[in-house]
Amino acid sequence: MPKKGKSPLRLGQEAGPESAQCADSGTAPRASAGGTDRQEVKRPWRSGLYLGWGTCSLGHAGAMALRGISVLELAGLGPGPYCGMVLADFGAHVVRVDRLGDRRDLGVLARGKRSLAVDLKQPQGAAVLRRLCARTDVVLEPFRPGVMEKLQLGPEILQKENPKLIYARLSGFGQSGRFSRVAGHDINYLALSGVLSKIGRNGENPFPPLNLLADFGGGGLMCTLGILMALFERTRSGKGQVIDANMVEGTAYLSSFLWKTQQIGLWDQPRGQNLLDGGAPFYTTYKTADGGFMAVGALEPQFYKLLIEGLGLRHDELPPQMSVSDWPEMKKRFADVFARKTKAEWCQIFDGTDACVTPVLTFEEVAHHDHNKERGSFITDEQGVSPRPVPLLSDTPAIPSSKRDPFVGEHTEEILREFGFSQVEIDQLASDKVIKSNKPRAYL
Repeated sequence: MPKKGKSPLRLGQEAGPESAQCADSGTAPRASAGGTDRQEVKRPWRSGLYLGWGTCSLGHAGAMALRGISVLELAGLGPGPYCGMVLADFGAHVVRVDRLGDRRDLGVLARGKRSLAVDLKQPQGAAVLRRLCARTDVVLEPFRPGVMEKLQLGPEILQKENPKLIYARLSGFGQSGRFSRVAGHDINYLALSGVLSKIGRNGENPFPPLNLLADFGGGGLMCTLGILMALFERTRSGKGQVIDANMVEGTAYLSSFLWKTQQIGLWDQPRGQNLLDGGAPFYTTYKTADGGFMAVGALEPQFYKLLIEGLGLRHDELPPQMSVSDWPEMKKRFADVFARKTKAEWCQIFDGTDACVTPVLTFEEVAHHDHNKERGSFITDEQGVSPRPVPLLSDTPAIPSSKRDPFVGEHTEEILREFGFSQVEIDQLASDKVIKSNKPRAYL
C-alpha cells in the first residue's frame, strides 16, 4: 500500500515474494537498474481442459483466482470487453477474437488480453474458432441472437465438441422476446428495465447516469458473475452451460431494492422528490463558492445533527428533518450556506466527521485524494490513471497487466501455434486472408 502523499500506484512498483509462479496472463515486477518492470517467462500452463502456454511471472501472479482459466472473447463494445478485462485482471488467459480490417480496439477495455484476428464469415475462419473452442474454458459472445448460429458457431455445436465449454451470451434484450433481434444502447435497456423512469430531477425528463448502469452494471458485471457461477458449478458436474446475460434484465435485477421497497413509502412522491432520488435536502449535492460540489448523505438523525452543526445552523430554527413539505425550502437554505465556502473549506469542516458530507471529486482530483492514495485505489500504466481491480482478495489478489492494450491481430500466429496449428496451416490461412497478423514494428 503506498504511503500517504504518494502519487497513484504505478503498476510494477511493489514486488511480492520473489518466487516464480506460473499464471496465464498476469505479470509481476522485477527490479532493474531503471526502477522496476515486468518479467514474463513462457511456461506451460494447464487449465481444466488442456496443456497450453501461458505466462510465468514473479510475485503473486501465479496465485490469482482465475489462473488456468482460458477465455475467448469475441470483440465487441463496452460490456463484453469489460467482462473480459475483469476476468483477465484476476488471472484468466483472455484472447480477444477481432475482425479482419479492424484498425484499433474500439472496446478500449483490453488490459491483459491478447488479440487474434480472424474472419469468422469464411468457413475456414469459423473452423479456426471451433478448433480453439474445443480447448477453451469460456467463450464470450456479444452479438444479437442467431448470429453465431448462422456462422455454425452456436452453443449446440461448440458444446458437442467440448461439453465443458461455458458459453456466455451477452446481449441487450436477451436471447428471446420481441426485442431480442433489434438494435439498442444503454439508454434503451435502462428504459425497458423500468429503472430510467426513476432517475431524474423533479419536473424534468428522465436522464441516464452515463452508460454505466445497463452496459456495465446490468451487462458486463452480471455476465462476469454468471461466468464465475458456471465455472464453480462445473467443478461439481464437469459440464459447461449457456449463460443468457442481458442488460435489460441485469439492470432490473440490480434494481431489486427499488422493487422491494415499493410498499414502504420510499418512492411515493414523483420522480426527484423522494428520500433517495435528490428530493431530500440532506441527500443531494450542493455547489460551493469555487464552483465545486459537495455530496450530502446525512440520512440518520445523528448524522443529520452533525450536518446542521457543520453548516452553522440551529436545529430549533429548522423544520423537522422528515417534514417533506418543507424540503424544497430547506434545500434552498442549505444551498445558500454551501455557496459561502469553497470545496476545500467544507472538507476541512466535515472531513473525519460522521456528517456524511464528502467532496464530489473530478477525475483529475480523485487519484490524489488522501483516502484513495492511502489505499492505492488507482493505478497508473501506459494509458494513464484508472481504478485498481476490486474486490481485494487477501490471498489471490488481482494483478492487472501494465502492458499497453494489444493491437488488432498482434498475437494471431502466437495464439494459433499455442493451440496446435502448424506453421504450414498458419501460412495457408494467412494466404487465404482468413487470418491477419499485425505485429508492431520497431522504429530505431
